[in-house]
Amino acid sequence: MSYASGEVSAVWRPVDAVPTIDRPLTRARLVGTGDVTGGRFGLFEWRMRPRAGGPAAHFHKTFSESFYVLSGAVRLFNGETWVEATAGDFLYVPERGVHAFRNDSDEPASMLILFAPGPPREEYFRELAEIGESGRRLTPEEWTELYARHDQYMV
Repeated sequence: MSYASGEVSAVWRPVDAVPTIDRPLTRARLVGTGDVTGGRFGLFEWRMRPRAGGPAAHFHKTFSESFYVLSGAVRLFNGETWVEATAGDFLYVPERGVHAFRNDSDEPASMLILFAPGPPREEYFRELAEIGESGRRLTPEEWTELYARHDQYMV
């Protein structure tokens, strides 16, 4: 087939080809990592068990982050206020925007997280999983270094 101004360049990832990071309280499906999207964005499906909690307030210097709630109730922090988001709610956080998320409810919740451009966030989450699984304890200085290496700055 010939295309006058386009090309065949789509990337297909069937559900069973999508890698996951499974933790006791969360499961991250790495739907579209930066290496798949040419660095344009990263798209993760984030599933949380009841009362899974979430990260403390933080920001990123080099990428934006967006949250789209698929199911359940997710608490989202926009740097000023916590809101209870439910299916269909959306939060966009530009570079340097303080934010956080968590599941404090008694029900599971899920959301899509979009990073743009597409940094290798999966490496950050894999490293956190390895630390948790190994039982290794980091010093405050080691946490600061890990966060800085992955463009995560805690507030």
